Amino acid sequence: MTAEGFLDGRRLQMARGVLLQCIMGGYPPARFYGSDDGDLALVADPAQTHRLPWTQQPRAFAICDADELTGASSNLSTRGQLKAVIARYAALGLAPVVATELEFFVFAPNTDPSQPFQPPTGLDGRSEDGHSAFSVSSNNGLRPFFSEVYACMAALGLPRDTFMHEMGVSQFEINLLHGDPLLLADQTFLFKHLLKEVALKHGLIVVCMAKPLAHTPGSSMHIHQSIVDIDNGHNVFSGEDGQPTATFRHFIAGQQACMADFTALFAPNVNSYQRLCHPFASPNNACWSHDNRAAGLRIPASSPVARRVENRLPGADANPYLAIAASLAAGLYGIERRLEPSDPIQGEFEVPDNLSLPCTLHAALERLKRSQLAKELFGKEFIEGYIASKTMELTSFYDEITPWERRVLAAQA
Repeated sequence: MTAEGFLDGRRLQMARGVLLQCIMGGYPPARFYGSDDGDLALVADPAQTHRLPWTQQPRAFAICDADELTGASSNLSTRGQLKAVIARYAALGLAPVVATELEFFVFAPNTDPSQPFQPPTGLDGRSEDGHSAFSVSSNNGLRPFFSEVYACMAALGLPRDTFMHEMGVSQFEINLLHGDPLLLADQTFLFKHLLKEVALKHGLIVVCMAKPLAHTPGSSMHIHQSIVDIDNGHNVFSGEDGQPTATFRHFIAGQQACMADFTALFAPNVNSYQRLCHPFASPNNACWSHDNRAAGLRIPASSPVARRVENRLPGADANPYLAIAASLAAGLYGIERRLEPSDPIQGEFEVPDNLSLPCTLHAALERLKRSQLAKELFGKEFIEGYIASKTMELTSFYDEITPWERRVLAAQA
């Protein structure tokens, strides 16, 4: 939209079906988004309208709510779904607090998708070989890129907590400061857009696939969650004596009760399960533990005021609005029903059958399809539309034959 049109308050409308558009293009049947495929209104959030600092020609970026023309939030909007979950907490006098940890890879341009991604050439003329995990000097070869990333974050008001090189080749992680869930979802979404745009300026690409490289750790989007009392800001996961509360237990139990049903919301793509089925601290289970990274639900070591639950299932490819909404809705489900969690696990362990999660997109969608709980928490229209869109994406994947099949099966089958 032109700046003049935006400043004049002109309403921007969009076909309802766009919210269910598949990642490779195309749409499920119109019955999933209203047979008329009428319009939605895109309503810009004034707090999330930003002048983009990396563009030569002045441009702005506005994060919008997708509302029905009646003014109600669209059930198909993931941002709207997150706002609804936050409102359910507020009705109980509670406010969730979250933080996201986003991992991503920086690669050289990949013009031939049949070839693996390659790390970029640094200022020293060399490409990283994978020995730089957690090194203080590991990103020196990419310093111009990261310098502009930091500058753009500051210009957009994106506060970063920590930034580090991760375990993979040219893999990095940013921890965003904890705060309001909607704000953190907006910041995570905006940060991913920033990364990709700035990378292109520097002749690089940023990849947020869950598992872009074989034999290498994948990229996660861990979600740290706590809850405070709206009136006094006290973390309700800790009592006056500093010990864990019943609310803390109930929240964990809700996460455990919902994770299998919600796996397709946390791991939305075929590639998501490459990360989960070859785990490098990326557990595909609903176990919980005190500071054990092999558990899907980890309780980091912290003071009572910072007691929180880390959901380690989502990958970097997850929709931040939907992943945060699903995780918080699961915790609230446990609080409302006073559920009790399993015993915590420590050390090396085998995952009990009742706490194992789907390990393919097909299995996750089948589980979601059977979930009355998901339809109750997110609405039948959203869940059925999401499944329809993801089923089309899975079918598109199965329409292609992979190099592994040609290389191995052609000679042996």
